[in-house]
Amino acid sequence: MGQKGHRRPRLKLLAAACALVLGGGGVAVIAGNANAGQDAGRTGEVTATIDCPDVGDRLTDVPDQARAEVDQNLAQLDGQVADAYRQLAAGQVSKKKVPKDALLGRLKDQRSTTIRRVSDVIGRSAGRPEGLDALSGCTMKEAPAEADPGVGAAADAAVAAAADPARDPDAARGIGQKRGPAQSDFVSIAKVRPNVNAPAAGRGASTGSFSSQCGRNENGHFNPDNVIVAPGVSNGAHHMHDYVGNKSTNAFSSNNSLAASGTTCGNGDQSTYYWPVLRLRDGKTERDAKAPGGGQDANVGTILRPKQVTIDFKGSPVGQVKAMPRFLRIITGDAKAFTNGTANANASWSCTGFEDRQLKDKYPICPKGSDVVRTFTFQSCWDGRNTDSANHRTHVAFPDKAGRCPQGFAAIPQLVQRLTYGVAPGARFAVDSFPEQLHKPVTDHGDFINVMSNGLMAQAVGCINGGRTCR
Repeated sequence: MGQKGHRRPRLKLLAAACALVLGGGGVAVIAGNANAGQDAGRTGEVTATIDCPDVGDRLTDVPDQARAEVDQNLAQLDGQVADAYRQLAAGQVSKKKVPKDALLGRLKDQRSTTIRRVSDVIGRSAGRPEGLDALSGCTMKEAPAEADPGVGAAADAAVAAAADPARDPDAARGIGQKRGPAQSDFVSIAKVRPNVNAPAAGRGASTGSFSSQCGRNENGHFNPDNVIVAPGVSNGAHHMHDYVGNKSTNAFSSNNSLAASGTTCGNGDQSTYYWPVLRLRDGKTERDAKAPGGGQDANVGTILRPKQVTIDFKGSPVGQVKAMPRFLRIITGDAKAFTNGTANANASWSCTGFEDRQLKDKYPICPKGSDVVRTFTFQSCWDGRNTDSANHRTHVAFPDKAGRCPQGFAAIPQLVQRLTYGVAPGARFAVDSFPEQLHKPVTDHGDFINVMSNGLMAQAVGCINGGRTCR
C-alpha cells in the first residue's frame, strides 16, 4: 500500500551532506555541519535509507485476471528494497565490503527483472504499460538519526550480523533500535496551533452516525500481511498489523472466507479494520522480536494495546449517502510516504483534550493525563462501480473542502477510526513501518474491507441519512 504516480520533491535535508561514511556500529550516516545537530538530535548525524520509485501507483489499469500475479510481483519489489536496506543498516555498505553503487546497481537489476515481469503479465491481457522500466533505479535518502544514546548503544552491540536477519534475528532487532524515529519527529502538542476546519452542514446534509463496537484486539489478532495490497503473500506488509472486526483476516483471505468468519464487533459487522501497531521504543523483547514483520523487519519494542478504539461511519455535509458495496476495499494514508512524498499521506496524530490540533508528519508529545490519539478518516466518495482498483486508490476519493465529491463519484458513509494510547509524557514510541521508511509518523495508515451484510449496511445508511445516532 502507499503508491505514487510520479516522482515528488524530496523532503528538505535536515543536515548538509558532505560525504557518506560509516558511523559507530557500522550505521550509515552523513557528516553534517555544525547546525545540523539542532534538527537531527543530540548526535548531529543523519542516517541513510533507500528511496525507490513506487511502481504500484503507476498501475491505474490492470486487468482483473492479471491482478493477483501483478500484486505478488509488487510485493517482491518491496522485499528487494527491504533486503537492500538491511545491508545498508547493518553496515555492509563500504568501499571494502559492498560499495554504495554496487548495492544500488544490484537492486536496480533485481527490480528491472521484476518490473519486466509485471509488464509481461499485463501485456498478456491488455496493452503493455509504458514507462515502468524507468522506475527500476533507486537512490539514497537522508534523514535525522536516532538521538537517544541508550537506544543507539543497544543497536551497536548487535549490528555485526544484522545483514542476515534470518540467521541472527537478534541482530535485526538491533537495527530496529538504531533506526527508530528521530528527536525531530516529535513535537509538543501545546506548541501546535488549532488547525481543524470541518465544513458546515448544509441543507439536506446527512448528519447521523453509525458505530461498530469491535473491541481493542483483545483476542490478539496480529500479522504482517496485507490482503488488500499483497493478497496471497505472507509478510506482504513488512510490519505488524493490529486487527479488529473480522476474526480470520490474513494474506490468504477471500471474499468468501471473510463472509464466513466470525467478528469481534457486537452488531455482527464482519468488516475488516486494521492498522500498524504502535510500539514503545523501550528496548524490551516483544513476542515478535525474531519474526517477520517484527524484529526481522526492524520493528521492535513493546506493542501498545489501544486504551480505546472507536469505529464510526458519518455522513456528508452536502447531501445523503449511498450504501457501500460489500467487499469494498479502502486504504487511507501511505505506508511509504517518507520516500513517496506526502500527496497520499493521511495520518492524524493528536492528544486527548487537544484534538482541534492534528499532525500529519510529527508524533505528539502529550502532557500528563492526556493520551496519544491516532485518527484515520477514510475516503468517502466512491466511483459507483469498483470495489477496488489497481493502485487501491482511484476507485475512491476524498470530498473537497466544502464536502462535495468529484464528478462521477457518489457520497458513501465516511469511516472514521479513532485510537487512543496511554503513553507517558516524553516516552519514545513509533508506528511499525516498512524497514526503509524509518518509522516516520507520516507513514501511518489504515485499511478497511467492508463485509457488512446488505441489511446492516442499509441500517447504517438509514441512520446516517435520518440524522440518528445508532450502534
